[in-house]
Amino acid sequence: QVQLVESGGGLVQAGGSLRLSCAASGFTFNHYTMSWFRQVPGKEREGIASISASAHSTSYADSVKGRFTISRDNGKNTVILQMTGLKSEDTGVYYCGASWYGDPRGAHEYDYWGQGTEVTVSS
Repeated sequence: QVQLVESGGGLVQAGGSLRLSCAASGFTFNHYTMSWFRQVPGKEREGIASISASAHSTSYADSVKGRFTISRDNGKNTVILQMTGLKSEDTGVYYCGASWYGDPRGAHEYDYWGQGTEVTVSS
């Protein structure tokens, strides 16, 4: 069965750093675009960062450019989101998603999702 399991969330002070991990299994990991999304109460799930199947390209939401870095290890079926310079507005539940599309446009084009890991940035 397909599984995406996020970990690494928690409480961190503004300006701090956090590293999120997503462990994938049950599908051909190296054929899927992998992304991190964030969701807060009352808002839609928002794309934060994406990395192509081969790791040749990455993309980021404007709000996190220069602060977050997405990476993947296709040998370990793992995706990482390294977050630095955290701000209060980074608070939310972070989800790992997998898309068979080469250039997914939104949450609706993702095939698999993890359960989420909560990040709270205090100030």
